[in-house]
Amino acid sequence: MTPDEKDAMPAGLTDAEVADRVARGLTNANTDVKTKSVRQIVAEHALTLFNGVNLALAVLVLLTGQYRNLLFMCVVAANLLIGVVQEVRAKRMVDRLTILTQKEVTVVRASGERALPASELVLDDLVRLSHGDQVPADGVIVSGNVSMNESLLTGEARPVSKGPGDELLSGSFVDAGSLVARVTRVGAQGYAARINAEAKYVKAVRSEIQETLRAIIRLGTVALVPLGLGLFLRSVLMDGGSLDDAILTSVAAVIGMIPQGLVLLTSSVLAIATFRLGRRMVLVQQAYCVETLARVDTLCLDKTGTITSGEMEVSSVRAASGFSEGDVESAMAAIATANAEDANETALALLRHAGALGVRAPRAARAVPFDSARKYSGCVTEDGRALVMGAAAFVLGRDRVEEADRVARAFDAAERVLVVGQADGFDDKNALLGEVRLMGCVAIRDEIRATAPETMRFFLDQGVELRVISGDDPRTVSAIAARAGVPHAERYVDAAMLDTPEKLDAAVDEARVFGRVTPQQKRDLVRALHRRGRTVAMTGDGVNDVLALREADCSVAMASGSAAARNVSEIVLADNDFSHMPEVVAEGRRSINNLQRSASLFLVKTVFTAVLALICIVMPPYPFIPIQMSLLSTAVIGIPSFVLALEPNHELVRGSFLANVLARSLPASAAIVAALFAELIVGRALAHSFGEISTVCTVLVAFVGVALVWRISQPLTPLRAALLVVIVAIVACGCTVFASFFEMEDMTGSMGVMIVAAGLIAVAFFNWMFDRSLASYETDERFARLVRKVEGRHGSND
Repeated sequence: MTPDEKDAMPAGLTDAEVADRVARGLTNANTDVKTKSVRQIVAEHALTLFNGVNLALAVLVLLTGQYRNLLFMCVVAANLLIGVVQEVRAKRMVDRLTILTQKEVTVVRASGERALPASELVLDDLVRLSHGDQVPADGVIVSGNVSMNESLLTGEARPVSKGPGDELLSGSFVDAGSLVARVTRVGAQGYAARINAEAKYVKAVRSEIQETLRAIIRLGTVALVPLGLGLFLRSVLMDGGSLDDAILTSVAAVIGMIPQGLVLLTSSVLAIATFRLGRRMVLVQQAYCVETLARVDTLCLDKTGTITSGEMEVSSVRAASGFSEGDVESAMAAIATANAEDANETALALLRHAGALGVRAPRAARAVPFDSARKYSGCVTEDGRALVMGAAAFVLGRDRVEEADRVARAFDAAERVLVVGQADGFDDKNALLGEVRLMGCVAIRDEIRATAPETMRFFLDQGVELRVISGDDPRTVSAIAARAGVPHAERYVDAAMLDTPEKLDAAVDEARVFGRVTPQQKRDLVRALHRRGRTVAMTGDGVNDVLALREADCSVAMASGSAAARNVSEIVLADNDFSHMPEVVAEGRRSINNLQRSASLFLVKTVFTAVLALICIVMPPYPFIPIQMSLLSTAVIGIPSFVLALEPNHELVRGSFLANVLARSLPASAAIVAALFAELIVGRALAHSFGEISTVCTVLVAFVGVALVWRISQPLTPLRAALLVVIVAIVACGCTVFASFFEMEDMTGSMGVMIVAAGLIAVAFFNWMFDRSLASYETDERFARLVRKVEGRHGSND
């Protein structure tokens, strides 16, 4: 800033004026979107129907004094702990990223300049910003000419030149130059704050597994009240049982209807997935989004920061008549080196290009920094040459632009063209002297991430449709998308022309690239895809992406982007590397496919206990107590489900979660109910005591349970074979060594005959039904995939 400019700049606010604005609430209080508080996270995980039902059952057991029957509460406590710890851990890591990106702002006040947090600015404050600084609040430039990067707000990567009187938007960056601006809007009135405010609604988690679990728990809760009450009243009023015995048998039946272990297994598997991803610099803020991303069929990509690295690169150099490309590159290197201290993205691209080619830059005696009013930079070398580089109209003059166009004819239309020339010199205000001789032209373009094409191929191979949504020029976005490997990138549309909901809705079916998209239009595009039945993932890093990130089924943000984008997204790429996305999908597939296989074990218990409770209201007694259900839950369900759920599995996710689970669990439930019903009838005829009936029923459930584990463990591996041995050993020990603890009776001849006969028949019945159920499900699923494939072709107009 020149001395004249400093004298012309108005004085800053006095301390009294600042105090008055603070008293009136005219401060730049932080209005960014925040992550959930620890209290909110704990409340969300603790105040659930699942926890409430189990707590009520625990109170009933406490009344009996049989404390060992409270073992089921360990599952509840573990599930709560895992969920809270995982989400709090992710929250703190994301909050830490926000703190690291916050910087103090230089404020000019009557008492002098000082550095303050952006939240302490007040209306009409003067702020001094230079290269690399982020605008802390909306304002108007008082002095200085700069080049602004507004990509986080608009998606437009091309720098915007601004000078005195021009508006600055909070969240944009100074790309080159320096300025003093007066704050015109603070707090919730700012541009970024207004967009963030629209994103502060509670986003429902879209998870088929979570919805299935909630539906099962709701159904179990509805059923457990009449069934549990019926069993209790039958035991007390009609069978003459004691109050404690009636409570324990009723609680045992009710516990079986609620898939406690499945809830814990799901939390554990997803927590392990988030831990594994965290080691790869992927922060997962909502565990169930891992499942959602594995089911995604449409991926919406923001250009800047996702496909591109956020940096520029030199794509090509062309020399004018009388010069070589080496001359042009040497001049470029000299200008960029001379202005390296205030290098913008363009200058950095030139420096990288020169370094990669080994170009030796002539030493500069004088630097001419970039100025947005002049739109060029330059230098004077030690041998007296005056070199200049910038926009053709400002370097050569508007009447000579065609001269540069002839040299740059081979460049892509979407690339930014700079001219390099040699002048007679510069005056004391850095204005060009004499006529500039054109040396050549340089094409600058956005740098594609090296891993982007490979990542695109991965999603295409998985049947995921790609859409690119950006605030940049549609031709530029189309060219970048094509270079990154996005299919049909030539089918682009200028969203500025989509001025009605009907036009936007029609464009969703035809276009694959959308340019000049506003934040509200990004959200509307995601909604339009939802109306077509798509599961949508959205990537982004800017304030302009926040609304769409909130709307998407699964949102992914870059750590280098805005705090709002990070805080509303389920996944944050801590190292800004989009190539981690296949790893997230792989973890999701492992989790879902293994959970579908393991969940069938839990649903077996839920179904057979509910049906058994209904039968036992008419034909008592209910044959189990809570401690025996804990033995079965641990041996036949818990241990095998956890082992199977943590195995590698990269198969495509197919079909409905609930349909997959029921196809495996219902045959086992039917076989168990039939076997137990037989024991209730035959055992009564053989004068079996309650303890003997309970022992036989426990072993029969283990018989069918082992058969189910055998079937879902195919093909058998050494680990799975060892698992089967462990299951059998645990049940055997529970029935013999620890028989008194689990209240099991000694085996008699009639009990042994009943176990062998009913067990073999039940296992044979189970295998027959299992084969039929799987065959029927696979036929239905093949038909459904065919229908979706035909509908997809019709809907995409390919």
